[in-house]
Amino acid sequence: MRSKKFLRAEQLDLSFVAPGSLLAGVDEAGRGPLAGPVVAAAVILDDLQPIEGLNDSKVLTPRRREQLFDQIRARALCCSIALASVEEIDTLNILQATLLAMQRAVDGLRLRPHKVLVDGNRLPILKVPAEAIVRGDSKVKAISAASILAKVFRDRLCMELHALHPQYGFDGHKGYPTPAHLAALREHGACPQHRRSFAPVREVL
Repeated sequence: MRSKKFLRAEQLDLSFVAPGSLLAGVDEAGRGPLAGPVVAAAVILDDLQPIEGLNDSKVLTPRRREQLFDQIRARALCCSIALASVEEIDTLNILQATLLAMQRAVDGLRLRPHKVLVDGNRLPILKVPAEAIVRGDSKVKAISAASILAKVFRDRLCMELHALHPQYGFDGHKGYPTPAHLAALREHGACPQHRRSFAPVREVL
């Protein structure tokens, strides 16, 4: 039985997309943190290889996200992960950098989708039809899959960042402005992967 949490294709105004057409879901991770890149993912799921348990990555446990990450990579028709760097975030602003990462993720798909569904209310510049879906990560399975890929990939980047700069505790807060992270910023200053355009970082420079 289809979960009621996920919208049917016809509810998303996909009437002009022929049956069997390729539908890509897109989501990002890392808009709010004070450090590290913003990561976006694009996923085209395979109807013949369904994946159980897809949902908004934020409501899943880290272990479940890791399990689903491997399943998505193995069973999806194709998927792509891309990022926008700290330098691009500071130059463009976080919104434009996020849209750039999404554009790169879609461009990186091995198969060209007939339509792209993007989580949120803003769309990147794409070469194919696209629609923004507010809270799409909890409504559309392909977007849920993209949210999981982006979240797990970025969390792994934060673990690498922690190995380079353990004094900030990136393994715990993943770059978000927690009290512990803000205290570490005040004590140690900013590292090269901190976003200079974000106010808490600017204040310690």
